[in-house]
Amino acid sequence: MLAMPDNCEQRVQMTAMERSKLERMSVDELWALHAEIYKTLMARIVAQKSVLEERLNRLSGKLQTGQPTTSGRRPYPPVLPKFRNPENSAETWTGRGKQPRWVAQQLRSGKQMEELRIRSAAK
Repeated sequence: MLAMPDNCEQRVQMTAMERSKLERMSVDELWALHAEIYKTLMARIVAQKSVLEERLNRLSGKLQTGQPTTSGRRPYPPVLPKFRNPENSAETWTGRGKQPRWVAQQLRSGKQMEELRIRSAAK
């Protein structure tokens, strides 16, 4: 819910004449006035929301497309795999990050890391 401005109470104060006009209105007239006020209020809320969302997008570094202008990380070149599973040649590992399960399994079975190394990657 939107907060009301500090001076809202001052702006809403009605003169005795304006209040008596409201008191003399029929239920249908009051309902029509209510609908008109609601429509105006919703239009202003939507306008204010779009202004605030635009401001938030600018502060968070995003464009209207929702894509960040900068990722916060520098681009890294693709890293070629250095190790291959001898039992399944589709499983490879670059040597970075956590060891895959197949590497740990091969090491437990007695193999050395050099035996898993891809020959063309050995430098």
